[in-house]
Amino acid sequence: MGDDMKEPQDSEEWIAQQKKMLAENPECASSQYNMGVSLMEQGRLEEAIPFFEEAISNSSRMFEAWVNLGYIYYKKGDLERVVHANQMAVEIEPRYARGYANLGFAYLQLSRTDEAIGALEKAIDLNPDIVQAWNNLANAYLQKGDVERAIQTGERLVQMAPDFGLGLNNLAFAYYSKGDFKKAIEYVDKAMEHGFKVHPEFLSGLEPHRK
Repeated sequence: MGDDMKEPQDSEEWIAQQKKMLAENPECASSQYNMGVSLMEQGRLEEAIPFFEEAISNSSRMFEAWVNLGYIYYKKGDLERVVHANQMAVEIEPRYARGYANLGFAYLQLSRTDEAIGALEKAIDLNPDIVQAWNNLANAYLQKGDVERAIQTGERLVQMAPDFGLGLNNLAFAYYSKGDFKKAIEYVDKAMEHGFKVHPEFLSGLEPHRK
């Protein structure tokens, strides 16, 4: 490798080139999008936002730009904007399962339980393999007070992902809420076997029910 070999993409230089190109051709949505991605990959999330927004305003099909904005707003903790970005993404791409999963997660955090359940069921319908969607759906049923549906959903999840500690822990909590302490203990122990750090209060609540 001679000294003239550059990094695959010297990012500062590449960004300067892209900015020059954009100045010459501001309508170029894909350059704006690429610029946003480059900044995002460097962790420059705030700087990436206007490039994604520009890309969207120049192209109605900019589905990935909405997806990336959703991710940035999630990192910033702005759940209302996470909802908006993922709604826009699934409007453009109605079979985008991950978008519905992201929507469901954001709705759950905002305690908009029924909307969370609707979005998560849609995600699972489109792609039954999204483990996190099953987990959030179980939590949404629990949030709604529908313990039976939470348990059914949690059971489906742990069949699919038997070593997913968080899912095992949440299923244990659903059984605990039902008053089925035997099952709660069984699943909480499995969660710990898989390295999940169970909340000490939950463990001490189960302690009197251990034989």
